[in-house]
Amino acid sequence: MGETRLGGKPPAEPLRCRPPATATQQLDTEAVRVTRWDFPPGAETGWHRHGWSYVVVPLHQGRMMLELPGNATAEVNLQPGISYERPAGTEHNVVNIGDAPFSFVEIELKAYPG
Repeated sequence: MGETRLGGKPPAEPLRCRPPATATQQLDTEAVRVTRWDFPPGAETGWHRHGWSYVVVPLHQGRMMLELPGNATAEVNLQPGISYERPAGTEHNVVNIGDAPFSFVEIELKAYPG
């Protein structure tokens, strides 16, 4: 028998036993929100949808897997200081699939909502 949430509805995703990544908010203004994410090996963010466009600035080398809608996945190799951006509305779960911890800074741009 499948798992259910309160109200008898099935969960949106399977239950896992991964440790959570740690989010530390560094700045939150009318224009931007800056968060540092720290991922021990195996850690995940949990499924989420980005409400604003954002930029990621890796602080360490690392390997992450993006779990995407429709059971798709993508692997990404992070390089320190090599930034990338994503649009508002991006949905995923980020998982550290490497053997070492890594961190990145996420800068959400509040002028670009989704």
